[in-house]
Amino acid sequence: LVLDGARRTARSYRHLMAKPRPAPVPGSHPIDSGTAEVVADPISGGWLLLINGTHSSHIHPDDPSALDFEYLRQMAAVIDDRYPDTSTPLRVLHLGGAACALPRTLADRYPRARQVAVEIDAELARLVREWFDLPRAPLLRIRVGDARAVTESLTEGSRDVVIRDAFVDARTPSHLTTVEFVQAVKKVLTPGGLYLANCGDARTLDLVRADAAAVAEVFANVMLIADPAMLKGRRTGNVVVVGSDDDLGPSSTLVRTLLSDPLPARTIAGSEARAFGRGKQLRDPEQGVR
Repeated sequence: LVLDGARRTARSYRHLMAKPRPAPVPGSHPIDSGTAEVVADPISGGWLLLINGTHSSHIHPDDPSALDFEYLRQMAAVIDDRYPDTSTPLRVLHLGGAACALPRTLADRYPRARQVAVEIDAELARLVREWFDLPRAPLLRIRVGDARAVTESLTEGSRDVVIRDAFVDARTPSHLTTVEFVQAVKKVLTPGGLYLANCGDARTLDLVRADAAAVAEVFANVMLIADPAMLKGRRTGNVVVVGSDDDLGPSSTLVRTLLSDPLPARTIAGSEARAFGRGKQLRDPEQGVR
């Protein structure tokens, strides 16, 4: 992501005026939900954050535009394709905070953006604020709470983008995968807004199909993004599920961006994406599962 001269100057000035930030202490640290482990990356000079043994975030201290996880690059590409004007005052809700790698990147790309990251673990939220160079409020607020409860408390039509990237023990909590939850997400989105969900799954792709079906039931358009091997059920990994009432394409620009990634990805959209998840959507317990 290219910064123009004015933004580069402003960022350099903020960097010079900022107080020195203590570096993270490598090793394990107790948090409310278990253990956070910080590991130095000798290749990039960055930091890897693991939550209860699961890779959760990767931060490049000197380059907020760098995203180490491919699914985050895919999400950023979708947002960039939908909102190419970097002066757009995006309102973004992140459900799942961890080290806030994507909020940090979006703040660098869209300096007028206002973001909220919802993190259920209060001690983790405190530590990442202490360790990493994250934008301060109002550019980025970290709100401690349950992702669904916070979503349902927000004003209708108050967000342009909602991103679900919440995990417990390497799996998305079930109450963030139902049709009713996706309906709550749609209520807080502006007309034509974007919903992006990171779904980690095994080769069976049962969880991805359920996510895709729920999004397809609520939104007019759905798209899936992952590397071909993942979509063919040849490995475990992550699939990005995108929903919107506006056309999702994908555009030729987005296709080129995804194919040029270090881990090239393909898209499934339209009727193919709907067929991928047909009949697998989950509902809240009182509604049963179908």
